[in-house]
Amino acid sequence: MTRNNPSRTWVVSPDLLSVVTADGRFEDINPAWLDTFGWTEQEVKGSRYSDFVHPEDLAATDAALHALRRGEPVLRFENRYRGKDGSYRWLSWVAVPEGSTYLCSARDITHEKLASEERDRLWALSEDMLARADYEGKMSAVNPAWTAVLGFSQRELLSRPYADFMHPDDTGVTLGALASMGQTGRPTRFENRILSADGNYKPIGWTVSPEPDGRNFIAVGRDLSDYKARERELIQAQEALRQAQKMEAVGQLTGGIAHDFNNLLNAISINLEMLSRRMALGQFDATEKYVNMALGAVRRGATLTQRLLAFSRRQTLDPQPVDVYQLVTGIEDMIRHTAGPEVNVEVQGEPGLWSINVDPSQLENSLLNLCINARDAMLPHGGLLRITADNQVLDAGNARALDLPAGDYVSVSVIDTGAGMPPDVMARAFDPFFTTKPLGQGTGLGLSMVYGFVRQSGGHVQAQSQPGNGTTMCMYFPRHDGMVREAETPAASELNVSTDGDVILLIDDEETLRVVVAEVLGLGGYQVLQAPDGPSGMEILRSGARVDLLITDVGLPNGMNGRQVADAARVVRPGLKVLFITGYAENAAVGNGLLDPGMHVLTKPFDMAALSTRVEELLER
Repeated sequence: MTRNNPSRTWVVSPDLLSVVTADGRFEDINPAWLDTFGWTEQEVKGSRYSDFVHPEDLAATDAALHALRRGEPVLRFENRYRGKDGSYRWLSWVAVPEGSTYLCSARDITHEKLASEERDRLWALSEDMLARADYEGKMSAVNPAWTAVLGFSQRELLSRPYADFMHPDDTGVTLGALASMGQTGRPTRFENRILSADGNYKPIGWTVSPEPDGRNFIAVGRDLSDYKARERELIQAQEALRQAQKMEAVGQLTGGIAHDFNNLLNAISINLEMLSRRMALGQFDATEKYVNMALGAVRRGATLTQRLLAFSRRQTLDPQPVDVYQLVTGIEDMIRHTAGPEVNVEVQGEPGLWSINVDPSQLENSLLNLCINARDAMLPHGGLLRITADNQVLDAGNARALDLPAGDYVSVSVIDTGAGMPPDVMARAFDPFFTTKPLGQGTGLGLSMVYGFVRQSGGHVQAQSQPGNGTTMCMYFPRHDGMVREAETPAASELNVSTDGDVILLIDDEETLRVVVAEVLGLGGYQVLQAPDGPSGMEILRSGARVDLLITDVGLPNGMNGRQVADAARVVRPGLKVLFITGYAENAAVGNGLLDPGMHVLTKPFDMAALSTRVEELLER
């Protein structure tokens, strides 16, 4: 190569090639100088290197030139050169003596240098513990975060095997993970405890990656002390929340049981009082009636206990092979009657529906409970209530989401177009005695009983709902191969209403209590009309029958509680006197005691004398 006949490499090389004289002047440069720095050949040739070198690098560059003068090559020498725009770029030089001149090649390493400086800054400033170590057990480099986290100096950390700093219980697992990484060449993660200078151990979370040389690895460790402390606090808070929820559930359970058992005790006690009074008068012919009604209340107590057992999944079931579609169509008329004319009921069953092995009466009860809830959610305007039965094959993922084994199931869904439930209500939908219905209208045992029955039958209940978009309650039951039974339709109960004379309207769904209270009032000279629920009572109130006093339980079925009945009654009969009888606490029974004039409360259990006195006082006013 000569200046008049340059080689192709000289022209096209991206490296900066030059010929430098012994006194440090550029004799020739290649076109890469123009591309990198903007200097033309005429601007550089004849100039000394000191015209371009960064002042801080000038002494080192002079030393490199002296080495060349001694005949020594210069390899990978780095310095900064100024471009035509005034900026500096890093160059890495290789230079060798050639006669009275030096042949030089420089590579632009600015990007690499900046990246290295950035890595150095991260190494120094990182709050994570960074280290380079080998599989033999020694660390060759640690960043300042080690000292900040653990308190040991860099010299102490690098002079001891890293296993010395591990908790003895974590050493085997940690060294095993590192050995496995060395064999597989794949990064790994783990946690262990590392000794600090104060003698305590700190939890550290590690991300470790092997280097290509097969001898070393890079480790990044994060101090988990604060995270672990927050985790402990969260666990403690969750435990406290669970305890609070447990106590709240106990309170709801206690209040609900007290209400229902107060009703039953009242029925038993008042029947026994009547029995005692009849016997004192020598009237033994009617004693069997009171005994039977008291026994009926006892049986109701057993039913309540069964509901509680259903929630706890401890009830005695009588499982039988059941055709779900046949069972649903068997009670379809009852569902339509219960839902009312404003609700359109649809029943859909998949062809070839599998059978299930369940207690059919409990399944009927569960369906009725869900349908009543669906109806109530669509009040007052009604809507569509759809009951579907389908075959479902749950794979491992879907089954795991339902806490069920994978396999074949029959799903029975009750779908409504009602108000829907917000997430906070959804979260408590199956809690015992939790209800969003007006006070006294629902016990809150319905869904918990459904949940207990389905779980005890080997299935699961899934609820899906959004405010304004209705609710879907889906029961999953395991498939069963076997003969099916015929579903039986329960007989409808008869309404016993009497009319005539100076009238008290008595509304109570507890038949034994209602009948004997009516008799007590009859002995006091009053004539009594009876109704088992709010809608039946309202039919009487809208009729032409005379009613001087309304006595109503607060907790009533079929869509209207006692307070709603009383308010509606005063629309058609202004000024009607009302006596609420309830097993709830007096204030809680009817809206914290905020009663309109002429409304009063008598809490259960009560005796005949208290009832008679209160009725007498009300009718005299």
